[in-house]
Amino acid sequence: MDNVLILGGYGNFGKRIAAALARSHVPVIIAGRNEQKAQALVDQLRQDYPATSIDKAVFDVERDLVAHLQRLKLAVVVNTCGPFQLKQYDVAQACLRNKIHYVDLADGRDFVTGITALDDEAKAAGVWVISGASTVPGLSSAVLEHYKKDFASMESLRFGISPGQKAERGLATTQGILTYVGKCLKAVPGDTGSRYGWQDIYRQAYPVLGNRWMANCDIPDLDLLPARYGIGRIRFSAGMENVLLHFAIWKLSWAVRLGLPLNLPKYAAFLLRASHWFDRFGSADGGMHMIMRGKDINGKSIERRWFIVALHGDGPQIPCVPAIVLARKLASGALPGAGAAPCVGMVTLQEYLAELKPFAVKTYEDNGH
Repeated sequence: MDNVLILGGYGNFGKRIAAALARSHVPVIIAGRNEQKAQALVDQLRQDYPATSIDKAVFDVERDLVAHLQRLKLAVVVNTCGPFQLKQYDVAQACLRNKIHYVDLADGRDFVTGITALDDEAKAAGVWVISGASTVPGLSSAVLEHYKKDFASMESLRFGISPGQKAERGLATTQGILTYVGKCLKAVPGDTGSRYGWQDIYRQAYPVLGNRWMANCDIPDLDLLPARYGIGRIRFSAGMENVLLHFAIWKLSWAVRLGLPLNLPKYAAFLLRASHWFDRFGSADGGMHMIMRGKDINGKSIERRWFIVALHGDGPQIPCVPAIVLARKLASGALPGAGAAPCVGMVTLQEYLAELKPFAVKTYEDNGH
C-alpha cells in the first residue's frame, strides 16, 4: 500500500488523522515546515503503532510540493493547510498532474463548491479530488442521508456547531471564520433579507451541554445541501461556549458591518491566544445539532432532531473522520471511480460513528413524538 501524505500533518487535525490511519496500518508521511514538530509526532506514532510505516517530509507546501509529490511514493494527499477561504486549487492540481488522490478539510464555501471545476481533469487522470471532508458537509450530509427516507419533502434545516472552550483549536479555523465576520453573506434558500457573519444570534439547547449561543457562519453546505436534498430553508450557525467571547465577536461583526476598516484575519493569532485566557471558565465539551422539518409521505408535518456531543476535549476528532475514512479507502483502492466533488454523501453515518467509538462522543435523537 502506498503512503498517505498529510500536509499540516502535526497540526490540530493532521495529527489526529495521522494517528487514526497509523492505527489501521495505513502508511503515513507527516509533512510540514517544522522538522522538530514533525519528528516528535513521527516518534510518538512509531512508539504507539510499531507495525505501521511512519515517516516525515519537511518542506514548504507553497514552494516545494511538486518535487516531493514526484519523489515520494504516494496514493493520497490529505490537505489540512487552511484557511481555504484564501486558497486556490494549486495543491489539488499538482496532485492531479501526478495522478495522486487528493482530499482536503476545507470549509470555505466557494472553495468546496467550486472543486467540480477539476472534475474533467480528475476523471482523465483516474483519481479522486474530494473537498470538504470534514464535519460540514461530511457529517451533515451523512445525517441527512440517514434521515431522508423519513421525508417526502424537507422544508427546513437548522444546524450548527458549538465547540468547548477548552477544546483544542487551530489558527486556520480562526482565520477562516474571521474572513466573513460582519460581512454580508451570499443568499441561501429561504432568505427573506440579508445575512451577516456572526449575527442573528440565538440560543440552542443541547443534551448534556445545556444552552449555547449561536451566530451565522458561512459554509459550503448552504449551497450544497439544498441542491442535493431539496431543502426549502437552511440556516447554519456556530457558537462559543464562553458568552463573553461569543458576544465580543458579535460586537466586532457590527464594527465590520458598519464599515470600520478592520482586517480581522490579520489579528487571528492574537485573538486565538486571547481566547485561551478564558479557558478556565469553560469546559472541553462541545456539540453539533441538526433540526430537520418537513412532510412525510402522508403529508404530515414531521421533525427530526439529531445531536452529537463530544466530551473531554474529543470534539476535534469529529472533523477528521471523513478524511480518515476516505484516505483509507483511497489508499487501499476501495473507492471506485474518479472525479472532483465536494464530500457530500461520501461517508455514511454508520462509518462516521464507528470511527468515533474510541472517543467520548455520543449521539442523541428526538423524532418529535
